[in-house]
Amino acid sequence: MLAVHLVSFFFTKLQEDPTKKVDRFLHAMRLHDDQLNDISARFQAEMKKGLSAESNAAAAVKMLPTHVRSTPDGSEKGQFMALDFGGSKFKVLQVKVREGMGIRKGGVEMDEKTYRIPKELLTGRGTELFDHVTESLKDFLHERNISLEKKHPLAFTFSFPCEQTALNRGLLLSWSKNFRARGLQGKDVVQVLRDSIDRTGGMDMEVLAMVNDTVATMMTCGFDDQYCQAGLIIGTGTNACYMEELRHVDLVEGDEGRMCVNTEWGAFGDDGALDDFITEFDRDVDAASNNPGKQIFEKMISGMYLGELVRLVVLKMAKVGKLFDGRVSDALRTKGKITTAHVAAMEEYKNGLKNTRTILEELDLSPSDDDCIAVQHISTIVSFRSSNLVAAGLAAILTRIKHNRNRRALRITVGVDGTVYKTHPQYPKRLHKVVRRLLPDCHVRFALSDSGSSKGAALVTAVAQRLASRKRQVDETLSSFKLSQEQLQLVKARMRAGLEAGLKSKGPSAIKMLPSFVYHTPDGTENGKYLALDLGGTNFRAMLVNFKKSLQQNVRLYHKIYTIPLEIMQGTGEELFDHLAQCIGDFLDYMGMKNARLPAGFTFSFPCEQTAIDTGTLVSWTKGFKATNCEGHDVVSMLREAIKRRNEFELDIAAVVNDTVGTMMSCAYEDPQCEIGLIAGTGTNVCYMEEVKNIEKTELQKGKPEKFKGTPDGEQDEVEELSGAAEMLKMCVNTEWGGLGDDGSLDDIITPYDTEVDQNSVNPGKQRFEKLTSGMYLGEIVRQVLLDLTRGGLLFRGHVTETLKTPGIFQTKYLSQIESDRLALLQVRSILQQLGLNSNCDDSIIVKEVCGAVSRRAAQLCGAGMAAVVDKIRENRGLDHLNITVGVDGALYKLHPHFSGVLQKTTKALAPRCDVTFLPSEEGSGKGAALITAVARKKKEI
Repeated sequence: MLAVHLVSFFFTKLQEDPTKKVDRFLHAMRLHDDQLNDISARFQAEMKKGLSAESNAAAAVKMLPTHVRSTPDGSEKGQFMALDFGGSKFKVLQVKVREGMGIRKGGVEMDEKTYRIPKELLTGRGTELFDHVTESLKDFLHERNISLEKKHPLAFTFSFPCEQTALNRGLLLSWSKNFRARGLQGKDVVQVLRDSIDRTGGMDMEVLAMVNDTVATMMTCGFDDQYCQAGLIIGTGTNACYMEELRHVDLVEGDEGRMCVNTEWGAFGDDGALDDFITEFDRDVDAASNNPGKQIFEKMISGMYLGELVRLVVLKMAKVGKLFDGRVSDALRTKGKITTAHVAAMEEYKNGLKNTRTILEELDLSPSDDDCIAVQHISTIVSFRSSNLVAAGLAAILTRIKHNRNRRALRITVGVDGTVYKTHPQYPKRLHKVVRRLLPDCHVRFALSDSGSSKGAALVTAVAQRLASRKRQVDETLSSFKLSQEQLQLVKARMRAGLEAGLKSKGPSAIKMLPSFVYHTPDGTENGKYLALDLGGTNFRAMLVNFKKSLQQNVRLYHKIYTIPLEIMQGTGEELFDHLAQCIGDFLDYMGMKNARLPAGFTFSFPCEQTAIDTGTLVSWTKGFKATNCEGHDVVSMLREAIKRRNEFELDIAAVVNDTVGTMMSCAYEDPQCEIGLIAGTGTNVCYMEEVKNIEKTELQKGKPEKFKGTPDGEQDEVEELSGAAEMLKMCVNTEWGGLGDDGSLDDIITPYDTEVDQNSVNPGKQRFEKLTSGMYLGEIVRQVLLDLTRGGLLFRGHVTETLKTPGIFQTKYLSQIESDRLALLQVRSILQQLGLNSNCDDSIIVKEVCGAVSRRAAQLCGAGMAAVVDKIRENRGLDHLNITVGVDGALYKLHPHFSGVLQKTTKALAPRCDVTFLPSEEGSGKGAALITAVARKKKEI
């Protein structure tokens, strides 16, 4: 019997536990982690919808671009006026941002005054509301003895939803927080403020930036913490912002860098996304609000509504007899009688129950101890739900940032402001705990905003000034790389003049126009096995090419690549050619063909004077080669002598060709219209089929075939046959166009950075065009620009590293990587870090701009040169319109993401009467050398 009584006693006590009673009544408000993760996932989907141009119009969460592109870096400075307009009071401030203070670079001093807004202005005419604000601004200037004649930059915090099309332009979407001033919705509030300043008169203000209070909070905290990339307001209203990758913000042009996005998350749920989490009390609050059906998330979270939610729950529980023995007072029935301040007081650690009793008694209620415990618990559940919902939304934002930056873990600071966060005793701790539980891989720090949104607005303005100043200076630096159409036409004209001068027999010419003695392009009937040797840079390639008669089999290739060590490149000529002979021997061993005497073509990609197809006298080294006793000597003879010294194998070297000529021949095998070759790689060059009558230095058109007794028999016979009909004969000319400008003809477009690169090269004053356009030099030009910008304090915080001072460290391949459209700025930063250059997002944007300016100029110059070549061919043939193909090889053309497009576009613009097709070469100049050999052999057999 005693046991039954004890069970009954404990059961009764359990039933009487007031918190359990509340838990059951408010079970829908008690959210577990699975539900929070679900809400977070829904908010992520809403964010994505709001960022997309296609779905933004229908999105509840508007994800408004703020045009704030950078958080403070501590170098901001200046004196600003600020207006902070976001509630029933507003502040006027003078903010001084100074360098050289404290631990960081700068410090902020503020002087402020708070002004009330008369109640009638909240719902009156919008112009009267703003006139009150600007009159208060003028009053502050008078009171603080601030000059009225001087122009003052003004920062404007406006804490209502706006669609910003610029940092200083924002259209009011809707009022909130009991504001309903007429005539402003859809208007640019910055312009409204300017008009009001003009009406008030007597002061000179330049409104540089308008920001939301949430954005300003992030900026305030970002001044002291570089990891601050998000802002959060939990006060009368609620909102969040964060730094989004610009490539994801469809509503703003451009894809470089980041921009702060004002989520306006208070509207989450307006489209029904939270219907299964909304309680009857939320519906009652919404129905009684100024904007039913709007700001659903905010009504579940913010200080404007928490007290009212608690009142409605207490009222309902009292009505059903679960509180106050069923008694309900008139005060309890009155909207607004329980405030968020009451909620905070009821949850105080030591005095909470005492405060609860006092509050209830002020409502004409006579609470028991259990009633006080129950009402306190109601406050706890309502405020706990608020912090849980904020945690779920914040988890969605931080997860997006983590994924954007491709991080497994994220270190980030969230700047926070708002009366609920600041005054509620338990709120911050609960929020922090839940966020860290939902995001175990993120190290999240919460920083309470100091001086709130006012300071942040001034910092936004200061950052905007700093970025604008830096952009002007960077643009000025890069302006020398931007070529106008007139300048490109001049380059085309100078190239054309250089081509004409080079074809003449007398007089010096910067463009050598070297005859190649290649008279024919392939016709597709070539067959047999040929060895192709290719020396064009730091690698030497040996290749066996087997041309098949069957079109199905076409061509088979086998090759091996050998490195040319620097000491060989810059040693003696004998050492260089002995090294080549050793590589050839190794390749023939590899192919098991050392005893076969194969016909060979030798691609030698340096300027040579040819008097026959199998002789070539080196004019000058380029691309970093300096081997002695080579210039002025026949390179074919030097290779033959090296092979003879080795005494291991024999070769029949039937042709020596430039890599450009080889590329043209290789592509002509695929496309009979290919009569031009272009190399855009380590070096740059062009060849093309010129009318022999125009090549004065061959004197073929004068009927002197005896000049060509070194020409192979088949070719000599053809020359003799055609010497009287030179009008019909063409020869491929190797232009060596890299020499354009050696005579000073490009001095007007050469920058100081180009001059620095030229002076530090192995051949100062030579190959000036090549040094503006080729892969060997573009990276070094970029390095010189970056060094200059850093010394000017515009990059890398002015820190000149030893890496940045190292010539050659910035290879041209980095331009291709950095300029890739698929590469996020985080990956650009990673490339720079590999080079020992610690950059921030803004640095990465500038580095990308520098790379783009240098590579674009290179492509435009090549396009201008190509326009000169194709127009010359068209005029040679007396055509009104020319269709022609250019065979192209080289890493710069093939691998750089924009080079080929800019080159083609420039060529088309400058040679509109030519339809030019660019055909990338497969197996390039090596296969071409074999083809030239095959063509020469075929002619000899005929």
